[in-house]
Amino acid sequence: MLTSTDFSGLFNERFFRNFFPIPATDKRPLGFLTPDFQLPDITNGTLVKLSDSRDKQPVLLLFTRIFTEKQYCPFCFPHIKAMNENYEQFKNRNIEVLMIASTDERQSQIVVKDLGLKMPLLSDPSCRIFRTYQVGQALGAPLPAQFVLDKEGKLRYRHLFSFLDYNASVEKLLEQYNSGNG
Repeated sequence: MLTSTDFSGLFNERFFRNFFPIPATDKRPLGFLTPDFQLPDITNGTLVKLSDSRDKQPVLLLFTRIFTEKQYCPFCFPHIKAMNENYEQFKNRNIEVLMIASTDERQSQIVVKDLGLKMPLLSDPSCRIFRTYQVGQALGAPLPAQFVLDKEGKLRYRHLFSFLDYNASVEKLLEQYNSGNG
């Protein structure tokens, strides 16, 4: 469960690897074929390969910031809750939502249970995919970002973290698919 005083597990190798700030730098042009990856889906107990969705359905990549199973980013926690509550809106439009966190599999299993996640939660404790997508990092974890991909896997919209605009809202993300980007 979410607590604000339990910092056990926070200071791990991932924390120190991601401690120093690196700004989000992804500048891939719209229409760019996004990099493929394969990660474990903690929610369903399967391996997810991004390219398996190509030519089948659009994909929304939600890079989120969870420090440990007990410590959530204050900017990302409300976004995770809102995305989970509105997951069916994406599924009803045949959009695959893949949330990616840097928590390990054990921590991610606790997150799935505590938050009652319906959408897939992919575990990337090495932060390899976060780095591939150049989302940046600060204070022990990668920064949040959202990438709207069409069914061919091409980038149609990106939202990178800034202190003025942390995460793209559910409405903004759905709008991207309604405007023909998905």
